Amino acid sequence: MTKRIFRYLAHIFGTVFTLAVIGATVIIAMNGTFDYNQNDLGLNLDREGPYVFIESDSTFIVNYIRGNKHEGFYLDTKAYQFNNSANINCYFPLDQTKFDINLNPNFEPPKTFYNDGEQIIAISDIESGYKTFRDYLINNKVVDENLNWSFGKGHLVLVGDFVDRGMSTTQVLWFIYKLEQEAKEQGGHVHFIIGNHELYNMQGKYKSASYKYYGVASILGKQHHNLYDDSSFIGKWMASKNTIEMINGNLFTHGGIHPDIVKYDISLDDINKVARENYRKPFFPKPEDSSDQLILSTKKGLSWYRGYFDNELTQDEIDNTLEKFDAKAVIVGHTPQWTVKSLYNNKVFAIDVKHPKDYKDNWPKKKSEGLLIKDDKYIRLLNNQKTFELKIK
Repeated sequence: MTKRIFRYLAHIFGTVFTLAVIGATVIIAMNGTFDYNQNDLGLNLDREGPYVFIESDSTFIVNYIRGNKHEGFYLDTKAYQFNNSANINCYFPLDQTKFDINLNPNFEPPKTFYNDGEQIIAISDIESGYKTFRDYLINNKVVDENLNWSFGKGHLVLVGDFVDRGMSTTQVLWFIYKLEQEAKEQGGHVHFIIGNHELYNMQGKYKSASYKYYGVASILGKQHHNLYDDSSFIGKWMASKNTIEMINGNLFTHGGIHPDIVKYDISLDDINKVARENYRKPFFPKPEDSSDQLILSTKKGLSWYRGYFDNELTQDEIDNTLEKFDAKAVIVGHTPQWTVKSLYNNKVFAIDVKHPKDYKDNWPKKKSEGLLIKDDKYIRLLNNQKTFELKIK
């Protein structure tokens, strides 16, 4: 009888072990992760903010959330004039750090073209991972230990999807804003390219947002979509950004460029203009065949396209697209990869990798990486400063 019980238990444990091995193999094969051990500090709302809303052409209101769920929440609110300095900062509860922010009410769209020969570091799909983003920039000398811009006249290109799927969206966006202001003072540039998840938030679609931000909106006395609408300082700033930019001969866009673009007489400036005019309008397909529909499509549009990874394109189609815009290569995020990689004879570079999460542990353990473009070389840039040049194979 005892032997039968042991055989039965051995069979059960053997089956469980086999299924666990199969599950782990599938996760690894699909470049997935298993999240565990969530840190409760992610839901700490004391000092959460700032949430800045524009009252008029001259006044804005800064809100911080204070308190806790046991004693209740309240708002620390102060009004400022745009022509006066505002002493505001952004707090990160995981390691109890903060950074200061200087607000500039200039929401002018950035340029589409840059040509100065300076080096470029590009990273994408941070997905609300402030610590990951911050530490990557520190380790690669883009910012110093005090989070001050230290990349001189270089270009930091953020290729979309820096929001959603995490609990540090507010910290990530304000950090980008801070670095953009500091880079300008040194002749450098921070390029925030709009991805499909930025579009989700500007269009009131929150299926990928952390539930934390529903609570934030409620405490502020607003709806979730108000966090990034035209009354929101950070929302208005985000809506001024481009969908595609050309930097030292390289195109940067979140998803990719569908080859049908060559059928239309349209420039990169035209593409950005059409995209910005529609950022806050839900993207739905229409029957007409037009350049606007190609730009705004949730399948073929620049913030959504995945055709580089579906084996549906030829080298000629890639070359024709780049020739239309007189570009060397296109750099994209959106479609996850094991590592930053080169495709189509160094004409397409895919830089969306799985980054660590702020408030969760992950298995398999992920490490951030991005793309360094220097002296016409395309280089994998790891979190520890290690580099690997990407060459045509």
